[in-house]
Amino acid sequence: MKNPEIKVTGKKEGGYMITGIADEAAEDIKTQLEVHRILGWNSIELRTIDGENVSTMSDEKFEEVYAAIAESGFKVVAFSSPIANWSRPITTDFEIDLNDLKRSIPRMKRLKTRYIRIMSYPNDGLSEGEWKREAIRRIRILTDIAYNEGIVLVHENCHGWASESPENLAELIERIDSPALRIVFDSGNPIALGGSREDTWRFYEAAKPYIVHFHVKDCFDDKKTESGEALHTFPGEGAADLRRIISDLLKSGYSGAFSIEPHIAVQIHLGSKLSEHPEARETYLEYGRRTNRLFKELDAEPGQT
Repeated sequence: MKNPEIKVTGKKEGGYMITGIADEAAEDIKTQLEVHRILGWNSIELRTIDGENVSTMSDEKFEEVYAAIAESGFKVVAFSSPIANWSRPITTDFEIDLNDLKRSIPRMKRLKTRYIRIMSYPNDGLSEGEWKREAIRRIRILTDIAYNEGIVLVHENCHGWASESPENLAELIERIDSPALRIVFDSGNPIALGGSREDTWRFYEAAKPYIVHFHVKDCFDDKKTESGEALHTFPGEGAADLRRIISDLLKSGYSGAFSIEPHIAVQIHLGSKLSEHPEARETYLEYGRRTNRLFKELDAEPGQT
């Protein structure tokens, strides 16, 4: 049976696209797509479907996901893969990441998406110099593969060597020096990892020349959850300086995607189960509605922060 053709579409507002990582709203792909349709969006960033990452799931499972997306006419803006992420320290067998990337590439091509999210390996007992050298070595190899295949690795400022400081982040991009390595800037991560509003702006300034994708996230710098984790909130209500950053990025001519990742009802990477959070779907919808309003306000008053 011939596979249905993916139509590359995507609603844009003022040259940019608003989308999200909908596994924080639903586990199954059809509901994830439906939530975005309710929000007036026709694109999605894929991470987990029914608990399996799009980069690691079986070929049979991917065929189900592909069919649902093909039927919907949605655009896939990125794969949010586990490559080099918080769960894979620098001592992890590198073959795991190589295999994930090689498995992802044909899937990305079928879905007509160029971007795949990576990080840069948390340390695991190496010296600072050893950690840096090995992280750069691995990412250089991954980037070469990506370049030869016509896709782009987007490094998220989360866990790993390059996320330790704005200087490290810029150095990684400059040392690799390839159009196949760029940045997905996450506005909430600097504070979530113990930084300040000022640190967020510093990370943003270092990342800005290389940003091709953006995760919309906000959190408080003076409140924590009962377990000591960062307390996330709706966009513009926290200390991530979202209005200022988004306004500045748009004025620079940015025309990529802004992808919501609320982290309010559930945090998938912490093992949150949607079945235990019946409010997750409505929280995600409300986050999306507020994001839509935020961008309308910024468009109405360009340059205001």
